[in-house]
Amino acid sequence: MRTYDNPVIPGFHPDPSVCRVGSDYYLVCSSFEYFPGVPLFHSRDLVHWRQIGNVLDRPGQLTLPDGVPASGGIYAPTIRHHDGLFYVVTTAAGGGGGTFLVTAERPEGPWSDPVWIDLPGIDPDLAWDEDGSCWCAMAGVTVARIDPRTGRVLEGPLPMWSGTGLRDPEAPHLYRIGDWWYLLLAEGGTALGHGVSAARARSPRGPWEPAPGNPLLTHRGTGLPVQCTGHADLVQAADGRWWMVLLGTRPRGWFPEFHVLGRETFLVPVEWVDGWPRVGPVAERHPAPAAWAPVEQPPVRDDFTGRALAPYWISPRSRPDHCWSLVERPGRLTLTATGDSLDRSGHTFVGRRQQHHDCRAAALLEPGSGRAGLSVRLDEGHHYDLEVAGGTAAVIARIGPLRQRVAAHPVPAGPVTLAVDIRTTRHPGPGTGPDTVAFSVETSEGIVRLAELDGRYLSTEVATGFTGRVIGMYVTEGRASFDWFDYAPASPSRTP
Repeated sequence: MRTYDNPVIPGFHPDPSVCRVGSDYYLVCSSFEYFPGVPLFHSRDLVHWRQIGNVLDRPGQLTLPDGVPASGGIYAPTIRHHDGLFYVVTTAAGGGGGTFLVTAERPEGPWSDPVWIDLPGIDPDLAWDEDGSCWCAMAGVTVARIDPRTGRVLEGPLPMWSGTGLRDPEAPHLYRIGDWWYLLLAEGGTALGHGVSAARARSPRGPWEPAPGNPLLTHRGTGLPVQCTGHADLVQAADGRWWMVLLGTRPRGWFPEFHVLGRETFLVPVEWVDGWPRVGPVAERHPAPAAWAPVEQPPVRDDFTGRALAPYWISPRSRPDHCWSLVERPGRLTLTATGDSLDRSGHTFVGRRQQHHDCRAAALLEPGSGRAGLSVRLDEGHHYDLEVAGGTAAVIARIGPLRQRVAAHPVPAGPVTLAVDIRTTRHPGPGTGPDTVAFSVETSEGIVRLAELDGRYLSTEVATGFTGRVIGMYVTEGRASFDWFDYAPASPSRTP
């Protein structure tokens, strides 16, 4: 029997929402404080996904000021297709502005400017009735009838079923299936207590009947390798079968374990029994859908030969045009400093999500007159940096209020390869973290290992928040160019 591996979109890709148009599937995730916002994926089989863009890819759509905190920004988008138009509705939280929707005729865009909706809360959802009425559900849990062209609230908000009594009822998704309206809901908080519950009604106005088997899905209290399962969305495949996408984590290390990649996107099959959806536990391997359509994955090496950055490159809060260029020195990414420290917002950083527990990333730096390097980042207060300045390569660790230079080595003038090797701890025990983060430099004189750091300090359990690690290039003084950037998974047994 053919199988597929979970997560289907690894790394920091939480709060998935999915829709099908013909034989094509489209999926979006939360992006929080990163720009561009709301990564958008395409698939033909629900297993193999390729990022085709970002929904919020220009400052006119998404302006996150420096005051937006880490794990603020864009929360829990929903993607839907109705009457030939794609809709994405989401919330800019933490000073970002509220709930809004954008539309596009094609998923690749261009996507419209925001249409703001005067509804409190987060995790908005859209669904249409047979008479064309558009309903918007929000965490809390409420529903309102809106005009999606103007964002005007026409009725409500009305209270809905708010779960089984657990904390944080959120991520409502409404579906008209047959003669029933179904409500899918997350509750229990997006940590170890997370779960998925359901209810149904004859109308979005209720009354709501809870599913007799609630929760439909939860891993709370289990020793399963996938944890924090919840925030789910349903989709019916072209062959009539049903599937669920949801978030989960893969913790590692000694008690209480740490998840370092953030919340990831998983896929599970759904059966309908007595008018209710039913799902089993989320495994790291499941029987595969019948249709297979492998898609091209991002290259291991980005040579920066185009005129635009690939869609998987992200930056904290903004990426002004004057701080980066692919044309100033063709075949290189040239970065210009906008802030003097990665410890505060407003700096120049271009990175990509860490998507594998064991991986290697490297970049060829052509130093300028300032400070530049390679960073493994969770937020401004938690990052490890390999920095080159004044003929010296140094490893700097920022852990909460502490900042320390832990290693240094002279490097000759000219290009230098900066590398980070991340490896899972093979035999975790008391005092060990989930993985190690090792930095090295390579010049014409050879390879030098500078430092190996405990990865637990770049985990959600230490730093808090909703995101995962991002590995990228930065400049905090002057300017510098990067000739290429490599990212590739590595075998856990490999010695870095």
